Amino acid sequence: QGTFASRVALGDASVTVQREVDGGLETLRLKLPAVLTADLRLNEPRYATLPNIMKAKKKPLEVIPAADLGVPGVSPRLKVLQVQEPPARGGGEKVQDVAALVEKLRHAGRI
Repeated sequence: QGTFASRVALGDASVTVQREVDGGLETLRLKLPAVLTADLRLNEPRYATLPNIMKAKKKPLEVIPAADLGVPGVSPRLKVLQVQEPPARGGGEKVQDVAALVEKLRHAGRI
């Protein structure tokens, strides 16, 4: 694996990864397939402008069934049994000092 990659060069059967370490730059050559993670300096992000966001909303979304792509139809391996909201949190309490806090925690069974 190559972590925090700041420069990546793909070869025939390997990938060369340059990354910053405390002592300078480190260059790694990894056999493919490999796992890479990127540093902030690897790429300059392009931010979407408002007109382009509005244009993207109007474009049609093409849905392709998995069977058309040659992916065999398999049943899902996970099954959702139940979905529920977590219980509501109770209100907080103020205590006078540390001794009172420890006593309340001990009474509640937290310590």
